[in-house]
Amino acid sequence: MNEGSLEDYARKLASELGPEEALRRVAAELFEELKNPFEDAERVLCVGPHPDDCEYGAGGTLAYLARSGKRVVYLILTDGSKGTTSPGVDPRELAEIRRKEQEEAARIIGVEKVIWLGYPDTELPYTPEARNSVIRVIREERPDVVFSPDPWLLYEAHPDHRVGGLLAAEAVMLSPLPLVHVGAPHAVKRLVFYYTARPNFFQPVDGYVDIKLNALRSHRSQFEENWGLFELYLKTLMAAYGARVGARYAEPLRVLPATLLHATALSEIV
Repeated sequence: MNEGSLEDYARKLASELGPEEALRRVAAELFEELKNPFEDAERVLCVGPHPDDCEYGAGGTLAYLARSGKRVVYLILTDGSKGTTSPGVDPRELAEIRRKEQEEAARIIGVEKVIWLGYPDTELPYTPEARNSVIRVIREERPDVVFSPDPWLLYEAHPDHRVGGLLAAEAVMLSPLPLVHVGAPHAVKRLVFYYTARPNFFQPVDGYVDIKLNALRSHRSQFEENWGLFELYLKTLMAAYGARVGARYAEPLRVLPATLLHATALSEIV
């Protein structure tokens, strides 16, 4: 569709459906990757605020990608040292336990490498230094797609999730700019939010649910005590989202082309 016809198309749709729906449909024409955001991806980076977040938020999708020949790498931002309700636990011992649990879970998913930034749990800083650490990993690993928590999830109370999502989004936006930080610039194609209430893509994970659950169960320090209820909760959510796309199970994701991460309302509309 050429520039003139696209403009006329948008004007016609806006007069019939309103500007927001018109722009949503135009965006679907402009960004065809929203229909299949992983087809052209060879390298995937999942940013997790804590050990377990990548499996929890997108484990089925990541297992599918790994088994489709994609190179999947994890970037875990904090050490997980505060993730307990037991007052007698030594934070240093818990951090080591969670590191081992995460490495095992990543192996089950099919992850090639786990990178740790090691910030203290609950204290992930929203600073240029932390953002540059994420940029450095993006430039070293050169992913086509980056996963992270949605920092704009309305009632998200954990600061590491909000900050982690913002650091990932900003790093994706800034990584192509050669005057920002060090290393060879790299342009990520798209950012994929998990833990989102505004999904625009539902990845079927039939055949990968058991892998996701087995990986999550490796995080025994987090889930073992209430595993039965937690498994039911996860499968119920995935079943509801699966019905949306004619699958038994699906994971909800919000896919944003990297070009929409700055100064455009289309990121809200797509």
